[in-house]
Amino acid sequence: MQIVIQGRGIDLDAALREHVERRLHFALDWAQAYVSRVSVVLSDLNGPRGGEDKCCRVQCAMPGVPEVMIEDTQAELHVAIDRAFDRTGRTLARRVARQREHRHADVRDRQSIGPAPLPATPSNTDGSR
Repeated sequence: MQIVIQGRGIDLDAALREHVERRLHFALDWAQAYVSRVSVVLSDLNGPRGGEDKCCRVQCAMPGVPEVMIEDTQAELHVAIDRAFDRTGRTLARRVARQREHRHADVRDRQSIGPAPLPATPSNTDGSR
């Protein structure tokens, strides 16, 4: 799983990067077989004015399905990170469960149909029995 962490208007120091990576692995470690890339963008929307403006956006790329994108905005950046990764983990779990269910339903449908019928033999055209 490729991990990309970016900061926009936020000082992305070693402690913050470590917090993001720790929370990422805690929430998505089980999904490494399903997720090819995770992109995390941390931003301060209002700059120095304050308020609920710390944003964490998480994008997860999975082969064969649309990307999962979760965004959370809070007054504290660490809270936004924690909530975004919790939501991302739950969303990915639902998506993987649906994929498994869909694959199993396809297999059951094929099995319920049964084997393909044998091709019909050509009828006797000369009129004899």
